[in-house]
Amino acid sequence: MGYTCRTCGVWHSERPTAFLSELPEAVFQIPRKDRRSRVELSSDQCVLDDKHFFIIGNLDVPIEGTADFLRWTVWTTLSEANFKRASDLWTKPGRQSEPPYFGWLSNLIPGYDSINIKTYVQTQPVGTRPRIQVIEEGHPLAIDQAKGISPARADELIHLAVHRD
Repeated sequence: MGYTCRTCGVWHSERPTAFLSELPEAVFQIPRKDRRSRVELSSDQCVLDDKHFFIIGNLDVPIEGTADFLRWTVWTTLSEANFKRASDLWTKPGRQSEPPYFGWLSNLIPGYDSINIKTYVQTQPVGTRPRIQVIEEGHPLAIDQAKGISPARADELIHLAVHRD
């Protein structure tokens, strides 16, 4: 199921609705040659310089009038205590009953000024990435996440994500 990008007019064979940030923005800023000595990275967790703790999760924004949503799989900080708690519960059934952890969004989401905005990280059942909720009061991403976006706005955001320059 493809679509014509409303911004650039190009036909795309698929309408992408999910985007992955491979690393926290702070890690991207470190020269590649230094990352091995400063960064511990798994598919879902990251530690920088033994003092900055990150977890990856899904931040979903619903598209109005549909069952669809845009998903950004992004990194958020956790305190050391919450990071250790999340790690201890990583394979434990029932971990989703854990209260949400506070964090700071650690990636740029195209179309939003999203670095270091307040989030909650809600653990999900084992095998499912945490859900990230933006809680920065009045922030456009928090509003869009709570209320949804129009299909036209979704296309704009897809264009920005796909055609990053």
